[in-house]
Amino acid sequence: MAEKVAKVGIKKVGGYLYFVDKQGDISKAKMARGKKGRSCKPTKVAKVGVRKASGYLYFVDKRGDVSRAKMARGGKKRRKKKKKVKKKKAKKKVKKKKTKKKAKKKAKRKVKRKKTKKKAKKRVTKKKTKKKAKRKVKRKAAKRRKRR
Repeated sequence: MAEKVAKVGIKKVGGYLYFVDKQGDISKAKMARGKKGRSCKPTKVAKVGVRKASGYLYFVDKRGDVSRAKMARGGKKRRKKKKKVKKKKAKKKVKKKKTKKKAKKKAKRKVKRKKTKKKAKKRVTKKKTKKKAKRKVKRKAAKRRKRR
């Protein structure tokens, strides 16, 4: 949770982003909305002079005061170290006798799978060649436009 560092009581105006700058003062910058308000330098609203401690995120809360919250550090790498990996016991497989019919059926299935994989590969290659042809046409059209 956040804790208040300094009570300022700034009234916020819509369309601006309020933040605590490097000097510890409150500044505002116009929010970029499309192509309109891109280049706008931040302006200081109030001089507070808060000294920032490392590991905390400083922000202007709803009431216009300076608050801070502890930053979440670590991420996936540290979580992996904390979790202990539990090993599962491997179950012993019981060997079953295969009949000749079952073996024949499996062989037929394998052949069918290979055929379908080949068909799928052909479809993919056709799509790729079509895309390449379209790209070439687009490039030629772009070159013609540049010449004009």
